Amino acid sequence: MHRKSITVEGKLISYMAGGEGNAVVLLHGFGVDSSSWSEQINYLKKNYRVIAPDLPGIGVSDLTSDVSMEGVAAIIKEILEAEEIEQAAIIGHSLGGYIALAFAEKYPELLSGLGLFHSTAAADNDEKKANRQKGIEFTDKHGAGPFLETTAPKMFAANTKTGNKELYERFMSQLPDMSKEAVIRYYEAMMQRPDRIEILIKIKVPVLFIYGKQDEIIPLDKTIEQASIPSISSVNILKKSGHLGMLEEPEEANKAIEDFLSDI
Repeated sequence: MHRKSITVEGKLISYMAGGEGNAVVLLHGFGVDSSSWSEQINYLKKNYRVIAPDLPGIGVSDLTSDVSMEGVAAIIKEILEAEEIEQAAIIGHSLGGYIALAFAEKYPELLSGLGLFHSTAAADNDEKKANRQKGIEFTDKHGAGPFLETTAPKMFAANTKTGNKELYERFMSQLPDMSKEAVIRYYEAMMQRPDRIEILIKIKVPVLFIYGKQDEIIPLDKTIEQASIPSISSVNILKKSGHLGMLEEPEEANKAIEDFLSDI
């Protein structure tokens, strides 16, 4: 894998790229960067061409003017063009899933498959918006670092925090670089994103759903019904995972993704 970059609006967007075969794009979630996919990148690069960007304003990518789901989807399209990739499966974790859905809406001809990993096609409800607003106010007052340190533990299942302390402590010591502005703008963008259930109804490519049984951020019981909407879908439930199944149960996550990619 190689670290590469494109320039958007004079800003650097960094991504990992490597491997050979059909293309798969891995979009990370909020509060992590592309390194959260390290287990999947190392596994998939043997048989697939893997692209894993740092989203704008996260990790080593610069913050761009438009971090709406549609705006970031357009940047993903630019990466595909730079890599001369005509079609790719796009798998998004949480925030990355929201962007993947926007990509599916804007550029369906470029999509060979869609994956929602601990994510949802539904818009934020009033309770979720209120919680995000509290997060914005906290970040504005205390800064991005304290906010990420407060929210990161909620991404893990309780059994991970006690049973895999090495993973948990390493994650907490390596939280991604984000500015106060980036945190606030992403939260505002997620609050404003539209409901995209209709995309799941109309989509013509296979859709992968991966859920964490102990996920408190995207609860299984509130989102599992979405898996029955697409005409072609596959469902995987990571029984020991919270919101970071790619780290908490990497082997199971790898198998779910590879099975999906091999089918499409």
